[in-house]
Amino acid sequence: MTIETAPPAGTATDESPRLNGAWRTVVVAFTILGILLSMNQVFFWNLFGVTLLTHAYLYYMLTCFLAMAFIIFPATKTVPTPVDTTGAGPRPRPAALAWYDVALFAATIGVTVYFGVNAETILNLGWDYAAPPLAAVFSVVLWGLAIEALRRTAGSAVAVIAFLFSVYPMFSSRMPFGFLQGISHDFRTTAQIHAVGVEGIMGLPLQTAASILIGFLLFGVILRHTGGSAFFHNLAQSLFGGSRGGAAKVSVASSASMGMMSGSAVSNVLTTGPMTIPAMIKSGFAPRYAGAVEATASSGGSITPPVMGAAAFLMISFVGVPYKEILIAATIPAILYYVGIYLQIDAYSSRKGLTGRPKSELPRFGPVMVSGWPYLASLLLLTALLVVTSETQAPFWVAGALVIYGMVKREGRLNPRRLMDMVFDCGKTISEILGIIAGVGLIVGGLNMSGVTLSLARELLVLVGDNVVLMLIAGAVTCFILGMGMTVSAAYVFLAIVMVPAVVELGIDPIAAHLFVIYWAAVSYITPPVALASFAAAGIAGSDPMKTSVSAMKLGAVKYIVPFGFALNPALVAQAPLPEIVMAFSLSLIGVYALACAFEGWVLGMGRRLPMLLRVVSAVAGVSLMMPGVAAATLGAVLLGVVLLLTFVALRKDGQTPTAVAPTPAEGRLHSVSE
Repeated sequence: MTIETAPPAGTATDESPRLNGAWRTVVVAFTILGILLSMNQVFFWNLFGVTLLTHAYLYYMLTCFLAMAFIIFPATKTVPTPVDTTGAGPRPRPAALAWYDVALFAATIGVTVYFGVNAETILNLGWDYAAPPLAAVFSVVLWGLAIEALRRTAGSAVAVIAFLFSVYPMFSSRMPFGFLQGISHDFRTTAQIHAVGVEGIMGLPLQTAASILIGFLLFGVILRHTGGSAFFHNLAQSLFGGSRGGAAKVSVASSASMGMMSGSAVSNVLTTGPMTIPAMIKSGFAPRYAGAVEATASSGGSITPPVMGAAAFLMISFVGVPYKEILIAATIPAILYYVGIYLQIDAYSSRKGLTGRPKSELPRFGPVMVSGWPYLASLLLLTALLVVTSETQAPFWVAGALVIYGMVKREGRLNPRRLMDMVFDCGKTISEILGIIAGVGLIVGGLNMSGVTLSLARELLVLVGDNVVLMLIAGAVTCFILGMGMTVSAAYVFLAIVMVPAVVELGIDPIAAHLFVIYWAAVSYITPPVALASFAAAGIAGSDPMKTSVSAMKLGAVKYIVPFGFALNPALVAQAPLPEIVMAFSLSLIGVYALACAFEGWVLGMGRRLPMLLRVVSAVAGVSLMMPGVAAATLGAVLLGVVLLLTFVALRKDGQTPTAVAPTPAEGRLHSVSE
């Protein structure tokens, strides 16, 4: 499941004492209860005659999963060992469960159950503005709990940002700039709107997560625990392992498939990286390039259908379309992204003379498919169900089928212990995501209750006029900056409120505008100075983190260009008649080829280096081929034709063949490792 998670701030590991023993059982029990509540709501079971209002349902989901955040994720990442017996300094150890963790856990249960029981009264009597004294106190408590849960799951930077936006309505009328001025509220009213209103913690992000996202999170975790990750890695090896640069191509394919299960760029790197990065280095790739390949491929999980990141599910509420439309719209950009990485790796491998692994060392395609076809079938089934049935129910059906398969298969069968481990992992994943999204709701609440949302959009329009490209550039920079300090979901929610309306006002397709924000919010994972995915990969590769990030930027350059392509050319997000979509996709694939040749300085298919001038021409051709209109396509085709013609003439003039200019595999490995 492609659900993006926060940077590894405060994450817990299974080795932590807080996750063992009785508390582990508590997490499993609360997870089962939360899943049953979700299924009761999604399938309209009305178990035991229970029919919950949406407001009550959301509070009870917080009871189950927000409370667990204080048990699973420690207040501090590690604590030093009190006694140092090694002489090497105190060693960090996982933070144990503290009394205040239990107190916060109990407080979350008490507050959310109280609000859940009174959900109908809250709506009927308008407690967001006229709550009784106890409800007002509990509103303040829930506000603080949401901030602390966000800090534990997403890091201090995101929590500080959410806190500032949450208190903003208390001072908005006194802001020095006109476009920041809004309606002010007192402390009590602000807390009540955040806690019991429909635009704060209980707003659109949490409504979407609790109704749609839970099933997809379950699907991703269950797919991983039943053996899906191993299958997709073996499948990638059987398909690409024997081609030139095969180890890197395996990394791209396996990381893309893992992204559909984890969605977190960092956790994806840490999961597949220990397998793929050493294999790439062993086959001749420079350590920094190997790390860059893994980081770039892993960061594409949140944009890859059929299951994407949390931000894509939040789009459902903001855009007001079914998830299947978002899935279809995101397909072509994701294909272009991964094709771009693949072609750049192929060009790099050709330039360096890198070969693949011998077939005798690779798994065979037939046996891999025979043993793992249910995993591939589960993705196809999920895609089909998303088209023909409700997106809220589809992932539960497929997840249930995978559980049954996991319990009857011969190897790695889900015995009771493994089943409990899987349920625990489901609870941990859902708790983390709901902890983030509940906190992110405070950003939405702060902007909406102060009424500055529309004024910010208007100011953006005044600033750039009617220049669409300038607006997109400004938006890209803003997305990138926010992405450095916030999760993709948090950055998306903020910009979906502030920037997207201004972009849509200039004529950009709404779905394209929202996907543009998601793409650019995610590039911070591979772009300095933060580049969390690149830094994680560099640690595995033993390379310089900044150099690895620069290589990742170059390798993932298509990711920076594709969003401008589909923002200006809506056919690339399937918002056009079918013939236009097919034509735009075909031209864009050629454009990606031109960009890959330009970025690597190597003409694929001809085996010759590109001079700098022709690299620039090839890059311009690639961008032009992604743009709408006959003139842009013609310009791109002519420029690419010129590059290929001049390269062909140069080859004929030098009397060289495509293989004659490439170094031998041994020379390539020696040169590559010494980079």
